Amino acid sequence: MPSIPFSHTSVLLYECIEALNIRDGFTYVDCTTGGGGHSYEIAKRLGDNSRLICLDQDTDALASAKERLKEFSDKITFVNDNFTNLDRVLSENKVDNLGGVLADLGCSSFQFDCAERGFSYKSEARLDMRMCKDAPLSAYEVVNEYGESELARIIYEYGEERFSRAIARRICEARATKPVKTTTELADIIRSAIPKSSRKDGPHPAKRSFQAIRIEVNRELDVIAPMINSAHDALAPTGRIAVISFHSLEDRIVKTAFRSHMKGCICPKDFPVCVCGVKPTLTDITKKPILPSADELCANPRSRSAKLRVAEKL
Repeated sequence: MPSIPFSHTSVLLYECIEALNIRDGFTYVDCTTGGGGHSYEIAKRLGDNSRLICLDQDTDALASAKERLKEFSDKITFVNDNFTNLDRVLSENKVDNLGGVLADLGCSSFQFDCAERGFSYKSEARLDMRMCKDAPLSAYEVVNEYGESELARIIYEYGEERFSRAIARRICEARATKPVKTTTELADIIRSAIPKSSRKDGPHPAKRSFQAIRIEVNRELDVIAPMINSAHDALAPTGRIAVISFHSLEDRIVKTAFRSHMKGCICPKDFPVCVCGVKPTLTDITKKPILPSADELCANPRSRSAKLRVAEKL
């Protein structure tokens, strides 16, 4: 069991609730329930003929959310699964009136602050970083078994780290002597690979590499588009999907997935008239992403990179 209670400050909380446009007679899904902050506000607004599905791959998160949401238990179904399987979850729960889907793509504060989960470079722990504790791949395997070129690619693409090759090389040199087992070992190796002049300012030198390894472990980028497409297919007319992203790679995927359902006609540009008959099936509710307010940034600095995009089914 974790050494600290599951806690998380929900980002863009009321903006998300307003965006979902909650109405009676529909089912809503929180794809990333976490500690239940967003789910609690959704549940408070459910009518007598509505229900909420709380989905999360982290069993600690679901256990905490069940306790927090127990007063609404008659309206909530809890599901331990990855949101990439949203279509299966909806089918198994016989959802035919989907009114809204919410996904917060960030890690919870609990996952960073609970040392034994191995997410943070700030605390000594075994390398792990799994959001689903039963998943076969952990940070330990990525760091100790991936080839140097693959490590460099991951750190560069997912962490946008310009010293990715030097970091990958230093990791491989270190593990040739003995496996890299802990978060602090890895953080020290990464720090040693970055020139001293580049360590003076900015975030912790290991931050970008840890982000990259976490993304690889949890396939965080791979699961976004399938979830959005499943939500799109299942949403009732005027149903909405709201997604909070936390870095440019995620936001780009969300924006691209939304636009793929907004563009309509797929005929070649030189065709004088449309012959494909394809019509847009989503419309943009947020022409530009919604960002945290100044008050939220002050109260929760971890929200600073959050962006909320919302689309509605036509």
